[in-house]
Amino acid sequence: MAEVVWTLEAARCLEDIHDYIAADNPSAADRVVTGIYEKVQLIGAHPRLGQRYEPIADREVRQTIYGHYRIAYLIVDEQHIEVLGVFHGAMDIGRYLH
Repeated sequence: MAEVVWTLEAARCLEDIHDYIAADNPSAADRVVTGIYEKVQLIGAHPRLGQRYEPIADREVRQTIYGHYRIAYLIVDEQHIEVLGVFHGAMDIGRYLH
């Protein structure tokens, strides 16, 4: 199983998602964040679970979906994965990944 590390930016993304949803429904915010976190844990066991993010060709950046959110991550090697960010599906993640 690969070690999964959250970048500071990814942790901030998750916190922002929680705060945005919690403004209307705190329990829903907790459920969404827990679901995203659990999906990321699957990536540790199955690093190629997500689809390759093609615009970045020089590194293995992949993305997987949880609900309305895309989880972007980098496979550094078989034992190390970095979560790069969590983005609402309507966002242009290309602006954030480079």
